[in-house]
Amino acid sequence: MTHSFDKKYWDEIWQGDRATAMAAGAPNPHLLHEVAGLAAGTALDAGCGGGTEAVWLATQGWQVTGADIAAEALARAADKAAQAGVADQMRWVEADLSTWEPEARYDLVTTHYAHPAIPQLDFYRRIADWVAPAGTLFIVGHLHHDHNGTTASGGADHGHHDGENQPPESASVCAADITAQLDPTEWEISTARETHRSVTGPDGRDVQLHDVVVAAVRRS
Repeated sequence: MTHSFDKKYWDEIWQGDRATAMAAGAPNPHLLHEVAGLAAGTALDAGCGGGTEAVWLATQGWQVTGADIAAEALARAADKAAQAGVADQMRWVEADLSTWEPEARYDLVTTHYAHPAIPQLDFYRRIADWVAPAGTLFIVGHLHHDHNGTTASGGADHGHHDGENQPPESASVCAADITAQLDPTEWEISTARETHRSVTGPDGRDVQLHDVVVAAVRRS
């Protein structure tokens, strides 16, 4: 199945039946593991969806910009921030991340299974440009697989999976694909791994998740 991942697609997803489940759930465990030790500064969650990770960052002291193409997703994210008592640390931007350019660079730029209407690696190159010197780029994506029947999925239901909880091939990458986009003279790779874990899905069934996780620090 082919997806365009354009505004119409995401608006329909976030206005659909699964929106409440998509906005619920815990922050991505990879983010908690990798970012918990960083000194808080400015952060951008690119493709923030319902704001789970962005709000968690704010609770850790970050000043956070959450950017997403879907207005309904941002409305849910703003409600979540207000409930968590961190609304004054948040800024929400409705933007097409395939064309949008931020006004500033950030100490942390992160994304979790986000897919704009450009090739996946082009998206990762774009957001890497938004990292300030000495800042961190943190990516969690769908791990590319060989379509041999193994389910590959992200840690949250972002509404773009094909049948059997399988993300489109165009939304999947390998760790080496991502790190190859980062010039070693400009970046120090701190994490590049491919992980597999099991979680309980919204319907109570066990779901196997296959993620790619990359963290890199821009050299000063």
